[in-house]
Amino acid sequence: MSINVPPPLPQDPTRTLVNPSAEAVEVLHSGPPAIAPGMDTAPPPRSMFRRGLEVFTENRLALIGLGLLVVIFLFAFVAPIFYHTNQVNTNLLGAYAHPGSPGHPLGTDNAGYDELGRLMQGTQISLELGLASAVVATVIGTLWGAVAGYVGGWIDAIMMRVVDAALAIPLLFLLIVLATIIHPTKITMILIISMASWLGISRLVRGEALSLRVREYVQAVRVMGGGGTRIVLRHIAPNAVGTIIVNATFQVADAILFIAAISFLGLGLTPPAVDLGGMLSTGVQFADDGYWWLIYPAGAMIVLIVIAVNFVGDALRDAFEVRLQRR
Repeated sequence: MSINVPPPLPQDPTRTLVNPSAEAVEVLHSGPPAIAPGMDTAPPPRSMFRRGLEVFTENRLALIGLGLLVVIFLFAFVAPIFYHTNQVNTNLLGAYAHPGSPGHPLGTDNAGYDELGRLMQGTQISLELGLASAVVATVIGTLWGAVAGYVGGWIDAIMMRVVDAALAIPLLFLLIVLATIIHPTKITMILIISMASWLGISRLVRGEALSLRVREYVQAVRVMGGGGTRIVLRHIAPNAVGTIIVNATFQVADAILFIAAISFLGLGLTPPAVDLGGMLSTGVQFADDGYWWLIYPAGAMIVLIVIAVNFVGDALRDAFEVRLQRR
């Protein structure tokens, strides 16, 4: 009569041995087996930042726009260090000099200001006002939308009705009214553009807050005793950073166009300070006299800045898109 002996069970290498032998101790402490040279290994997972950077660099228009912005910033902020011009005192005897005149590569305007130096100053002021206005509008709109979306209820209804009422007013009309009431300086221009630009981003951030406030980590913070201020500033707003950054990029382009529109209507900065819209407004007055150099440089600079910012904004939107990052 034969007795069937079951085969020994496979040993778990992670199980602790009661009386390990010397060979077993050596195997346990020798580490994992070496990987053969021909054996394939899985690549380490890429970070979200690296995937977003790859998506951004794949967009050639974004690289072109980024290069244009670098050149424009160097032209506006670095070139005046080497190309000195007098943009304070007028020189009526040297007015309307043609491009290529001695000492004036782009000629002079109706007040005798060097047009190239004027273009540098106008670009610098427009960029400063546009960036500052975009930052202020983004901060206000982010806080407003995050609070409205997180709190909800009747507070959300009241806050959003305020936004809807402001959006119902034509934007250009609102800018003109504010510009006529407030004396145009750099600070007031930033406030004017910001007061008209934060409405759109507040609606976007509110939508993000409505979806983020029901997430597990937000509920965990609330259960642990975290206040609403901490949840909004430390969790909801940072997790909506993709939407905020992309919208802030487009806010810069919109702010520059708004500033140019206000200055073109004669409600911009007081001379001798000037921005690109003011230069364009001055040049249009003499368009019939053939002074083309008073129009085209400022207009081309506005177009280049807006196109470059939009190219970068489109690429940032793709970089922050989760579906593209996980492809």
